[in-house]
Amino acid sequence: MGKKNRLLNEQQVNHLFTNVAPHYDLLNDVISLGTQRLWRKRLFTDLKIKPTDNALDVCCGTGDLTIELAKRISNGRVTGLDFNQAMLDLAKEKTKMIGNLFLIKGDAMHLPFADQQFNIVTIGFGLRNVPDANQALKEIYLVLKPGGQIAILEMSQPTNPIVKLGWQAYFKVFPRLAALAGGNVKNYQYLGQSSQQFVSAHQLCRMMKKVGFKRVNYQSLNLGAAALHFGRK
Repeated sequence: MGKKNRLLNEQQVNHLFTNVAPHYDLLNDVISLGTQRLWRKRLFTDLKIKPTDNALDVCCGTGDLTIELAKRISNGRVTGLDFNQAMLDLAKEKTKMIGNLFLIKGDAMHLPFADQQFNIVTIGFGLRNVPDANQALKEIYLVLKPGGQIAILEMSQPTNPIVKLGWQAYFKVFPRLAALAGGNVKNYQYLGQSSQQFVSAHQLCRMMKKVGFKRVNYQSLNLGAAALHFGRK
């Protein structure tokens, strides 16, 4: 089973995120109806972090999840990786006073790290935009140390028919809401489509297990609109 992004190619996705970068943080709140901050807190409830861990945040965007990792890893190292320079520039401004946090430009499908380097790898709202999600999962597995943890926060597919209809209706409306907040309608139409076309929580579990992750489990968020996935190497 594979999951490839067939909406836009890598260059087009990069261009899109350059365009949305100035409004990205604000519009994340719009898209999630203000709940995405609570979703991130839930991620750290179940993730077992030691102050000396070496952690990687893939598709780090403007760095919110990366910063939360750095707050919990006082004597270790946190690396944020993203392929979009505009997003990284914003992240650098937000993280420049954090001594144990480092940002690099890189490709989630070809991580520029040695094998078995990290205790923890996170990826928040990025997997669905990677051209080949399976390849990204394979790369994450390689760079994790034995026993290392993966945590994925991503949009998902509601299974309740009524909730699903409401979710589909919302995705028709929110590009207009994004426009009112300063975003571009076409860009957010893509982001809505990528959310709707991404795999279900059960399918992502199977993808993780196929790569080799053990103890894979997930938690549904907002009645299935998003999900948290966890696993170990």
